[in-house]
Amino acid sequence: MSVLTPGLAPNEPPLSRDEQRQAFEANKLAKRLRRLSAKAISDYAMIGPGDKVMVCLSGGKDSHALLDILLFLQQRAPFHFEIVAVNLDQKQPGFPAQVLPEYLAGREVPFRIVEQDTYSVVKRVIPEGKTYCSLCSRLRRGVLYRVAMELGATRIALGHHRDDILATFFLNLFFGGKLKTMPPKLVSDDGRNVVIRPLAYLPEKDLARYAVDRAFPIIPCNLCGAQENLQRQQVAQMLRDWEKRYPGRIETIFNALQHAAPTHLLDRKLQDFLAIEATGRPEPEGDRAFDPENLPMPGFASADN
Repeated sequence: MSVLTPGLAPNEPPLSRDEQRQAFEANKLAKRLRRLSAKAISDYAMIGPGDKVMVCLSGGKDSHALLDILLFLQQRAPFHFEIVAVNLDQKQPGFPAQVLPEYLAGREVPFRIVEQDTYSVVKRVIPEGKTYCSLCSRLRRGVLYRVAMELGATRIALGHHRDDILATFFLNLFFGGKLKTMPPKLVSDDGRNVVIRPLAYLPEKDLARYAVDRAFPIIPCNLCGAQENLQRQQVAQMLRDWEKRYPGRIETIFNALQHAAPTHLLDRKLQDFLAIEATGRPEPEGDRAFDPENLPMPGFASADN
């Protein structure tokens, strides 16, 4: 009996006190994750009437939870939308190709398995000891975008959660020199696909518990899972340490990403600083542009002397 199914089957022995507690906690967790996902979908207008949502199912805990939650919400949404699950078989050695088709068929979910050997490409191009993630994700993204067009999907749903969004923010901050992260909804660079992240509000630790409660058939990624020095893993550990030492800090940082103040940053593309003046004061005369190239350097004689 699933821990999320209330009631007992005929002739089934009653649950022990511990089993009742576990069932209660599992139901409470499921309700919270579904509610937060529904809120994210609503807040960012991710899914609308008539949409065909292509759920990218890798076999990991996050994409399994994404599909499971969307299937639940599909039955209760005030409008109709379609779901189709897509798995990219990247031909990694030992990949259990039968697991996901059997699981999806058992749940009566429309699906498509796409076979493309990106594994060999990554192994050939990336030198030993270097991280595979960047090239692997680019190749995978290109295939999925193509499949979305073939299926007529209007939305591509990815299983990135709150911790992924925060880690990406700090990766860009520390290593890329940019203030950017994974938005909950965006248009792909080619302008042909809309990508959504319905799990944007969900903590990873809750998704891990949910995967156990729901007994998803998890398939680990063996391509990069053994790479211990990934910058993303280092940032994720930093965030876990912060949360342990300062409970609530992660939530505060995530809230900050939802309340950006572009006028209080230094990006000249976001604001015309030359036009900023206090109201009620006379406008200064002349060209106010400052030319740093024609200034005499302090401590040195002028070129005219």
